[in-house]
Amino acid sequence: MTKGLIGRKLGMTRLFAADGSSIPVTVIEAGPNSVLQVRSQEIDGYSAVQLGFGVRRHPNKPALGHTAKAGFPERGFQLIREFPLANDNLTPGQIVTLDIFAPGERVSVVGTSKGKGFAGVMKRHGFGGGRATHGCLTPRSGGSIGSAADPSRVFPGKKMAGHHGAARTTVKNLTIIDVRPEYGVILVRGAVPGPNGGLLLVKKG
Repeated sequence: MTKGLIGRKLGMTRLFAADGSSIPVTVIEAGPNSVLQVRSQEIDGYSAVQLGFGVRRHPNKPALGHTAKAGFPERGFQLIREFPLANDNLTPGQIVTLDIFAPGERVSVVGTSKGKGFAGVMKRHGFGGGRATHGCLTPRSGGSIGSAADPSRVFPGKKMAGHHGAARTTVKNLTIIDVRPEYGVILVRGAVPGPNGGLLLVKKG
């Protein structure tokens, strides 16, 4: 059994518990995933399963050849990723569904955060900014970035303005509130990275 699935973020809503409290949840379309390849300890040096999700509109010939070996001719997948294997009972051509998840289980969700474009230091790094009174012309500036003649340079890693967001982000220890196979979705407590429609990796543990 695989230890994760590829899914898609559909949006957020809320559920009401028996005591009337509101639980914020993210709706994730988890699978179905197609098994494309199974890695073994003897051949590859590690145990994993390669899964495909979604439909690629214009796959190239190498991608079509790879999926055809698994029994999916003339179809490209939008995203292909590997997950660790709990056991070796999967074979290429099988379909993995969200039945591997159960309510109350903890998962980690990996996605690409929303891009914020070019951002200043206050938005990007949480700087306090300069004084906003007495004629200060740059209240949102980052201030001085280096020394004088020594060392005559800016040290690598200096927090400055720049591209913000659109980065691989992992949120750990999210609780699965409900699994609804009839809709093909799982409900996870809390927020996950990325916009609605963004691809996600849902991993056990």
